[in-house]
Parts: sequence; structure tokens; C-alpha cells
Amino acid sequence: MKFADHPRLINDKKVFEILLKNDNSIENYTFQNLDLSTIKIKWSKFKLNTITFMGCILNEKDQILLLEARAVILPYYNEQPYNPYRSNLYTWQELETKGNENTTLDFQIYNHFYKTRFNPNINESLWQRIHDHAIDNALRTLIEPDDIGNYAKKIIGFMGGHGTHRNDEFYLKTAYAAKSMCEKGYFVASGGGPGIMEATNLGAYFGGRSTKELDNAIKILSKAPHYADLGYSNAALEVLGKYPNGQESLAIPTWFYGHEPSNLFASHIAKYFSNSIREDTLLAICVHGIIYAPGSAGTTQEIFMDAAQNHYGTFGYLSPMVFLGTDRYEINTFIFPTLKQLSKGQDYQKLLFLTNEPDEAVRFIEQNPPLKA
Repeated sequence: MKFADHPRLINDKKVFEILLKNDNSIENYTFQNLDLSTIKIKWSKFKLNTITFMGCILNEKDQILLLEARAVILPYYNEQPYNPYRSNLYTWQELETKGNENTTLDFQIYNHFYKTRFNPNINESLWQRIHDHAIDNALRTLIEPDDIGNYAKKIIGFMGGHGTHRNDEFYLKTAYAAKSMCEKGYFVASGGGPGIMEATNLGAYFGGRSTKELDNAIKILSKAPHYADLGYSNAALEVLGKYPNGQESLAIPTWFYGHEPSNLFASHIAKYFSNSIREDTLLAICVHGIIYAPGSAGTTQEIFMDAAQNHYGTFGYLSPMVFLGTDRYEINTFIFPTLKQLSKGQDYQKLLFLTNEPDEAVRFIEQNPPLKA
């Protein structure tokens, strides 16, 4: 495919230079987060009123020329603690970096967001939307979607309670299942926070290592079982120091729930301001299924959102829904029997499964690939 086959977003300076070197048309292109101030460009050979610059650094002469030619320029702006035009997903190392007032970047962004999260002014609203679009784009680069709703990676998600303790039996079961899914070639994703979400990314991180090593890591983490406990993050750092270079996984957290710290075991973090976009995105990309460990109201909401996507084939595929916890989902809440009833006569009913055993959950996912809607 040639560069000019369809509109593109370019956020890599080397790709931009290749475009110019090969004399490609850049009509209908958007350029994001690039420093173009030192590149000599003959703008007159392009149709400039179709080009958009988002957060690019331009020299004054070029900026005047482009504005006069009716190019769209969204200015570089650095007064917030976040970059709305960022090109990549976050890493835990970036979010945990200490900044002003000896707080982490993650906390600085949350503190900034919290002040106006219920009633932001128009500028703040726009910066947040642009930021979340940038995260969307970086996430697409990672998982490589096609035009019919599938992805280059076989994405499997896990959901469950954010308050689950590190020494809880379902924390352990989730970690085992995520480890196994990673080892079988699936790309593991979670909501990125503590509890079951941390267990998910932890298990994937230990893909290819021994179960004994994972058990020892959980023993270390259990010194601070709950995310509000003193030493919670330090225990995770101890595990990372003892067991470096784990396997990749994805986390999709949000600053809307700022009291939930992003866990440190995901290699790619797609962190959003909008919780609704975050939840819908996570459910949509897990084409190969979701395993639900016990959770509360938030997990229950996600279960029925997922069921609605399956019921209507919203994203082109019907995906497995596996419930890890028979007491929670069959006896205490009746969620599984309710879904069986709601799915009567629907193709996705055969993709519902209830178990207490991680191995059975993994086996069901393997044996039941997604169905084309």
C-alpha cells in the first residue's frame, strides 16, 4: 500500500521524512507530535488546506505560511501534566516517575483531572478528548485491527474485583489462568488496576516461568495484600526487581477511578480520562473472550455490557464469556443462569461457561474460538 492510498495519521518523524523524500502527496494527512522546526520543506507543492498538524513544533515562517494556506494547526501546548498529542501508550515506569512536589506523574495527572472532572471547561474537555484519541491510535498500532473487527493479536481479557486481596484464592486462580493463556499464545489484557486486574497482568508477566516462581512472587506481594496498604507498590517493585524481563501484556485503566493505582506488571498501558471509552474499548478488543473472576457492581456491569455486544454482534464477532467462581455466579447472584436464559436461541449461548478451575477456563477458551457474527 502506498502512503497516499488513504488519509493517514503520522506521528513518527522518520516516516514523515520518507514521505518527503519519496515525493508522496500528503493531502488529507494529519501529523501529530512532531518537531518540524528544523526541516526545510517546500510547502508550496502540497494542497495545504487538507492537512492537519496536532501538537507539532513549527518554525514561525512555516507556521504563518500554513495558516495563510488554511492548514489546520492545533498548537503545541504543555501547561497540563499530560501531553494530549502523545504518540505511544504509557509504561508503568513513565507513570511512576517522580515529578513536581515529589509525586508521580500518574498522581499529578489524576490530581489535575480531579479538580474539574465533573465540570471541565471547554479547553480541558478538548485536551482530554484529544489525549484519549491519541491513546486510541497508539492502541490500534499495538493490536493491529483489520477491517472486519479482528486483531493481529489473539486478545483475551480478565475482569473482576479491584478490591480483591493478593492472598485471595481468586487472585491466585486468575494469575494461574493468565499465565497459561500467555504461554498458549494469547495476548492478555486487563482493566489495569489492582485486585483481579493486577493478578491478570502478573500472571501474564510470569508466562514461561515456573509456577513456583509465580507463587513466590504472590507471597512477596501478600505482605501488602490490599492496594490501600502501606508498602503496596514497594512489594510490586520487589517482585519486578527479583524477576525482571517478564512477558508483555496490556492494561487499560482510567484516571476517573484515581483511587485505583495502575498496576506495575503490564508492559503497555492505555490509560484514558473517559471511563466509558475505556470500558467499551476493553470489551470490544477481547475478541477471543473474557474470563470473569468474582467482582462487585463494576464487574457485573461489564458482564452485561459484554453480553449485549455478543447478543447483537456489535463488533463483528461473538466471544466466549467464562465465569471463574461457581458460588459467585451461580448461587449468590444468579448471573450465569440469567445469561443462559437471556441467550436462549442465540449463537453465543454455547460460548458461556462456568467453572471453579483455572485450567478448565483456559481449556474452554482454547476449544471455543470466536464466532463470526
